[in-house]
Amino acid sequence: MVVPLEESSQDFVVLKPHDGGIIDLLRLLLFRDIEKSKFVDCPEGIYDAHFKRRWLIFLSIIVQKILNSVKKPLAWFGMALEMWLNLYSDNGNSLGLLMNILKWKVVIPDPKSARYRSNTAFMDNRIQLDKNLIYGDHRYYAAFSVMAAKLAYENAAFVEETVKDHWKMEFSGFYDYWNEYQELATTQAFMLRDKISDDIDLTVVSFRGTEMFDSDAWSTDFDLSWYEIPNVGKVHGGFMKALGLQKDHGWPKEILHTTSRPEVAYYSIRDKLREIIRENKKAKFIVTGHSLGGALAALFPVILAYHGETELLHSLEGVYTFGQPRVGDDTLAEFMEEQIHLHNVKFARYVYGHDMVPRLPYDDKTLMLKHFGTCVYYDRFYKGKIVKEEPNKNYFEMKWFIPKITNSFMEMVRSFRLRHQYGQEYDEGWFLLMFRTIGLAIPGISAHMPQDYVNCTRVGSLETLLPDASTGSRPSQIISLN
Repeated sequence: MVVPLEESSQDFVVLKPHDGGIIDLLRLLLFRDIEKSKFVDCPEGIYDAHFKRRWLIFLSIIVQKILNSVKKPLAWFGMALEMWLNLYSDNGNSLGLLMNILKWKVVIPDPKSARYRSNTAFMDNRIQLDKNLIYGDHRYYAAFSVMAAKLAYENAAFVEETVKDHWKMEFSGFYDYWNEYQELATTQAFMLRDKISDDIDLTVVSFRGTEMFDSDAWSTDFDLSWYEIPNVGKVHGGFMKALGLQKDHGWPKEILHTTSRPEVAYYSIRDKLREIIRENKKAKFIVTGHSLGGALAALFPVILAYHGETELLHSLEGVYTFGQPRVGDDTLAEFMEEQIHLHNVKFARYVYGHDMVPRLPYDDKTLMLKHFGTCVYYDRFYKGKIVKEEPNKNYFEMKWFIPKITNSFMEMVRSFRLRHQYGQEYDEGWFLLMFRTIGLAIPGISAHMPQDYVNCTRVGSLETLLPDASTGSRPSQIISLN
């Protein structure tokens, strides 16, 4: 049961990629009245879709259909690769595995155990927080957030053990949230609480990003539906669905939870934060995520603002996203810039090098998507600066092709000296080097992995401090982050 707001959206295009056939696809592409297509749910006569937009909707549906058709083999391949990597590691690599096979003592990994690591973790196995990290340091929240964003890719037992035993913090829970449109629990997040003192009580909400072999998450990314939130702006529909958009109701302020109704991300997390703030009025929280997780982290305060959750917004210490895609139009961006200043929220959007994801979906006349918040851009030397927009803002601009290839090659070269320059924890193993190699052919893929974002917050330098959200002031000085 839902309790609706007085206003509901009358301007939306929701894609239903599994509802039609080839004839419906062709009709969608050839005719402007897309509301008559089985693939599209939108109000009649409100959306005049010119060819470029119909073409993008057509491609979005095709990609989602392909992803759905390869869902099982893709998942099986991912699980097999992950199992092999854990088997190889748990048995002491090549020689150890061979000896254990000969002795009939092979260690079989348990995917639900705290020892079991994801494919992402095998590219960057760091779990400890930066040993030089001190609460109150200007880089504290970013360095802490990127590790929480990276940790969200792991299983519940791994996350719990890391938070409790390594970070010495309170583990609040790991959650699988329901997506009403996919009819699956495809949104993951975890929460932790660091109670340093009565006056310093910090909760971290971390959303999981797109896993490499998860077709449902990729479908969310490629779902170019959009939904207009009244007086707020138009938002990427795939991300809205993942966060908890309600079928036929949009974003009611409250929903009634029942035992038969699966929990959805926004409402569940919001209610947990309400309880924390009621318990301690001085408590603060931050929201973070990498990739798709960054998109959900960016949109969480959007819905808080839409619902008038003033107390929670005042308790929001900051939003820190890493490799986050664009999530909405210019109206949404303007709305959020106002909210950021009104509630003195630090909103830092980290972009490394030629990472392709922050440059998608396009900021052009067809899609009209915009970023908001402070863009903190780092190059391959881990030198950072505050910029209005990352260079090469739309990924597929041809004039950047040679520079991107060159940069990918130099990142490969850099992989062999990071360990000697910064220490053992910066060593890049064979699995990550394989992705660096892929980056030579498709630049921007390897740059999207979390390890470079972790390195940026640990050894990078930043030309200016992050601006104060209330004043916009930016002290001009070089800040060493190592």
